[in-house]
Amino acid sequence: MTAKELILSLPSRFKPEAGKGIIIVFHFIISGDNGGSFTVKVDDGICTTLEGLEGEPKCMIETSATDYEDVEYGRTNAQMAVLFGKIKVSNIGSMLKFVEMF
Repeated sequence: MTAKELILSLPSRFKPEAGKGIIIVFHFIISGDNGGSFTVKVDDGICTTLEGLEGEPKCMIETSATDYEDVEYGRTNAQMAVLFGKIKVSNIGSMLKFVEMF
């Protein structure tokens, strides 16, 4: 799957019980082929993903399509990707919540 397909598949990989009581918006800006801008909304156990940026994000994630795919497929450690600047995250605390929900 491409970075775009991975992000658009997030609702099917979402753990509703982990998102209960959480209302949060994430913006993903993925550069390169099969990238784009995406909004991921979690609203009390329901996850939706939209192409484009909507709403006020609690966390913004910026990376290349290749780096995103590498993290998703376990070829790269996410923490190391953030540490070395391959992935830019505006709010680490919110990103940790995100990881728990998927």
